[in-house]
Formats: sequence, structure tokens, C-alpha cells
Amino acid sequence: MWQSYLNGLLVAFGLIMAIGTQNAFVLAQSLRREHHLPVAALCVFCDAVLVALGVFGLATVLAQNPTLLAVARWGGVVFLLWYGSKALIRACSSQSLEQGEGLGQRSRRAVLLSALAVTLLNPHVYLDTVLLIGSLGAQQSVPGAYVAGAASASLLWFFTLALGAAWLAPWLARPGTWRLLDLMVAVMMFAVALQLALG
Repeated sequence: MWQSYLNGLLVAFGLIMAIGTQNAFVLAQSLRREHHLPVAALCVFCDAVLVALGVFGLATVLAQNPTLLAVARWGGVVFLLWYGSKALIRACSSQSLEQGEGLGQRSRRAVLLSALAVTLLNPHVYLDTVLLIGSLGAQQSVPGAYVAGAASASLLWFFTLALGAAWLAPWLARPGTWRLLDLMVAVMMFAVALQLALG
């Protein structure tokens, strides 16, 4: 059982620590201190559900249905281009994100819907979380322990990211820093969208 748990923990850590769209979103929300803990909790929940679905059968279904993967892929491209454009506009704005001032703080509902979109419209989440982590988990002696290990990795990572970035926010609260962060987010979103579009 513990071997399966550790396998899930280590495999998930290795994949989610790479800077991607979900991590960039959590980081940006945490630096703004804009509903960052609910966002982290939502990311953990989504990861746990997706890993469980992958381990218990969805990985096989997705691997055999290229139409579903294509829909996820192009939906992700559109969303990433839209989100990246918004970040680029903020980066070029004179009133860039100084802890959300000037732009007004968004409602929790709006932020959580954006977090859901970043998570579920990104095809990489299906390739990494469902197909890769899920298919590895299906081979474990105790698949449920593997899912728990992967969920633990997600919990540790996203709450460390959310709390750590929020703690650093006062030292990073300069307009230039926020513009740089938004520029980095925009570049990352465009890069992932281009990668997806090119297949």
C-alpha cells in the first residue's frame, strides 16, 4: 500500500512542479491575494478527481477517442490565447496589477470559474493527469493508495505555492514586478497555445 502511495506522490510531484498554466494562475492569484486559497483548493480537488478517473478507466477511453482529445486541444488553444491576451494587456497598462488595485478585485465566483477554465480547458491536464498519471496508477497493486499519494502531492504543492506567494506579495508589490509577472504569464499561455496548435 505504502509503495503505491509513494509512487503516486512522486509521479504527481514530478509533473505538477513544472511551471504551466495552472501554476501560473495560482501564482498570480496568490500574489494579488485574490481568493488564492479557494483557487488552490479547487486545483487540488480537480487534480484528485482527474487522477482517480484516469486510474479507474478514463485514461483508456481518452487514448481510444481522438475526437475528444481534439475538442479539448482546440478549446484549450482558444482559451489560452484569450487569457494570454488579457495578461498582455495588463502588462502593457500603466495601472498594472499592483495587488489588484486599479482593476478592482474580482468576485470569488469569477476567479473560481477562471481557475476551472485554466484547469479543465488545458489539454495538458488530460495528457499528464489522466493519461500519464492515471495509466501508471492503474498498474499499481493498490490503485486507491496511488490516487491518495497523487492527491497529497497536489495538496502540498498548490497550498505551498498559494501561501508562499501571498507571503512574498508585500516584497513584490511594485508595478514593475506585476507587469513582469503578467508578461511572463502571457508568454507562457501563448507558448502552450502554440505548442497545442502545432500538435
